[in-house]
Amino acid sequence: MNQRTAIRGRPSGTDGSDFSYRMVVDSRYTKVAKAKSRLAKLIFSQVVTQLMIAANVFVSLSKNESPDRISVSSLVIGFVSIVAGELGRKKSRSSFLKFYVVGSSMAILLSVAYLAMSNLQLESFQNFTSLETLKVAAVLLGFLVQLFAIGTTVSLVKNMAPPKRAS
Repeated sequence: MNQRTAIRGRPSGTDGSDFSYRMVVDSRYTKVAKAKSRLAKLIFSQVVTQLMIAANVFVSLSKNESPDRISVSSLVIGFVSIVAGELGRKKSRSSFLKFYVVGSSMAILLSVAYLAMSNLQLESFQNFTSLETLKVAAVLLGFLVQLFAIGTTVSLVKNMAPPKRAS
């Protein structure tokens, strides 16, 4: 009987030349991965803006001023919705992501309403070290980030849903 000679190296078909026969990932899964990455960056920037607003509240508390209910409620709603958004992003839970969009939008709208109700004066903006300037900058940055977060989250939830089957 003739013995087969051992082939050195890889067997045929596994040298990397068989890539054209492999399955291709559906485009919606790559969209989901990109949207999750983008949402992680947006959530981080929302945490930064919330911390800026929280610092402003704590500084006003250290000056023995009474805490503003709208600012505090905006902070609480904002942080709870950010936690829900991060859990929804990591675990691909669309219900958490929907709660995140509604909650974070409500939080930033409360902050905008607080700014609109407070009587800010133009002189406080000329001094860039004032607390009012920090508060306005944080709220405006938060509003801008929120617009991008809404678009990203809506796109993510849409692409996470199973495709509609034609019947």
